[in-house]
Amino acid sequence: MKVLILGASGATGKQVVSLLIKKGINLKIVTRKSAAIPEDMRNNIMVEHIIGNIAEFDMMKNEALINACDSVVCCLGHNITFKGIFGKPRLLVYQSLKNICEAITHFSSQKIKIILMNSVACTYKDINEKRSLSERIILSVLAVLLPPQKDNVMAANYLSRTIGKSHEKIEWTAVRPDALIDNDDVSPYEVFETIKRNPIFNPGKTSRINVGHFMTELITDNELWEKWKYKMPVVYNK
Repeated sequence: MKVLILGASGATGKQVVSLLIKKGINLKIVTRKSAAIPEDMRNNIMVEHIIGNIAEFDMMKNEALINACDSVVCCLGHNITFKGIFGKPRLLVYQSLKNICEAITHFSSQKIKIILMNSVACTYKDINEKRSLSERIILSVLAVLLPPQKDNVMAANYLSRTIGKSHEKIEWTAVRPDALIDNDDVSPYEVFETIKRNPIFNPGKTSRINVGHFMTELITDNELWEKWKYKMPVVYNK
């Protein structure tokens, strides 16, 4: 088994990498040249490190990325700075995910799992997820004003609407944490098909390491994968 991780140098991506290494799974990771890489990632024979800007990779580079991989974990996101929020690439997650999916469609000889780290601010439309009027208005405004919100929505919609549930080579899930916090250890958490709290006025908490743990379990536990594929599970700390 080999897993491709996009956004491996991010706060959640690092957790996914560390947890998969502990499970003895071989990895390909993609990071920018300027990214700070922990020692256990940089000098590990189980980790193939590709340096570059994933948003600028062409079809052939993406073909090389997916080669021999069984799963792709996308933990890409925008830095919480003015440049990170409003600077280019504004559609980092959507465009990178789309490019990878197109490479899989054209070149993969096997079915590949895609696990997208998304957000409770994105609505799971396949089940007519219910939100209050005020919540819908605020999220709509944020999607217009804040590129990262629009990016997350487009990425989730790409999987659910464009890839869908009958793609020959792609199975997918979009994991939606609530307000992210940092904890050192995995703790009890719950996973639901739909949101249980108002993420704007009454948000829950989700530790990054719990998100990473759930993602790694989706990769290694086939029964869990069958339960959550083609869905947008919501993760809350207990």
